[in-house]
Amino acid sequence: MDILQTIKTQINDSINTKLSVLELLPETIVKAGNLLTNCLQQGHKILCCGNGGSAADAQHFSAELLGRYVRERQPLAAISLTTDTSTLTAVGNDYGYVRVFERQIQALGQAGDVLLAITTSGNSDNIIAAVKAAHASKMRVLALTGKGGGKLVEHLQADDVHVCVPATVTSRIQEAHILILHCLCEIIDNTAI
Repeated sequence: MDILQTIKTQINDSINTKLSVLELLPETIVKAGNLLTNCLQQGHKILCCGNGGSAADAQHFSAELLGRYVRERQPLAAISLTTDTSTLTAVGNDYGYVRVFERQIQALGQAGDVLLAITTSGNSDNIIAAVKAAHASKMRVLALTGKGGGKLVEHLQADDVHVCVPATVTSRIQEAHILILHCLCEIIDNTAI
């Protein structure tokens, strides 16, 4: 195995995925950014969730809003539902892992809030349960997926926004997700809030 060529292939594949995002998703990313900006401007909050690398992305995005992305501004209301280990383990133990985000949304979500649901496959049962709970709480959903959106697509409503990375490899989707999240931060930073 030629490790140098392997690394070059990885980088090239990442570039090509991002070029696909550039070609296909800018308008959808702007729509997603407007959804988040409107939510924040109206005094609501963004609840973020995901599993594994997507959990890290949810935390990263929340931190960019609570702290700052590039420019100095007031902190913005965002909560990562992936960070409270006591809640995650208690709910997981008592109700099953499929409900770890759903229960938090039932307690914290309010009409006008937005759920940022991040899943590379779109098939995570706990993310689908979170989306259902968000809708029951009269929240809108921003779904960040790949692989065609998976089963999650069946649960999105007309006023939700779905940003689906045109890729099937999890690592490429995750790399595009962080780029998209940074684009969303850019939109939020450049909108008067």
